[in-house]
Amino acid sequence: MTEASRLIFRHRFSTRLWHWINVITVIVLLMSGLTIFNAHPRLYWGHYGANFDPAWLELPRFPGWATIPSMYNLALARKWHLAFAWIFAFGLLFYMVRSVWNGHFRKDVALSSSEVAPSHLWDDVKKHARLDFHSEDARYNPLQKITYSLVLFVILPAVILTGLTMSPAMNAAWPWLVELFGGRQSARSIHFICAGGIVVFIVVHLLLVVLAGPINEMRSMITGWFKVKGKAL
Repeated sequence: MTEASRLIFRHRFSTRLWHWINVITVIVLLMSGLTIFNAHPRLYWGHYGANFDPAWLELPRFPGWATIPSMYNLALARKWHLAFAWIFAFGLLFYMVRSVWNGHFRKDVALSSSEVAPSHLWDDVKKHARLDFHSEDARYNPLQKITYSLVLFVILPAVILTGLTMSPAMNAAWPWLVELFGGRQSARSIHFICAGGIVVFIVVHLLLVVLAGPINEMRSMITGWFKVKGKAL
């Protein structure tokens, strides 16, 4: 028996397009968001929070190389953040609708009852520990499905809704948003936590791409085709 490889079509065009738009959009949002955070690097719970109120988190200001713009300019940072927030939000909406329409969520992301069984999940954990990330048909494994579902259906909608909650215009139009998150300061804290979750996801994602084979992974996200190994006589 010898090892043979074959190409499998893994990512639809809509998935690839959304991925690369998000690469740019999320970087700009995170970096401009750090400039906005630098205006008051303290986080509170509830409706109000100011210099003399107890903060649950206080951080030093982020350096210029990590922010957009690189110098402190709150007005310009807000313009960058708002412009790319609309791209991010409508891109997510388009991707969600498209993924329901073409069956991507049902075929590739939805978990079967067998996949959520503790024994199956534990086997998947052991495979990741052995750096064995892909099945023969290059489908997402259970841990990937759980992670993507958490990001797609919890973290990303939460970061968008909390961003809207912090907007005075949206407070007037949709006052229920403020109550939903327990106040504008709570929304700001949740927004920051979700952004941190996105950063953690990106770091882990990039690490796994490197460990799984960056050339093959990049090919699949550029062309859609993923190379898998199989047995041949």
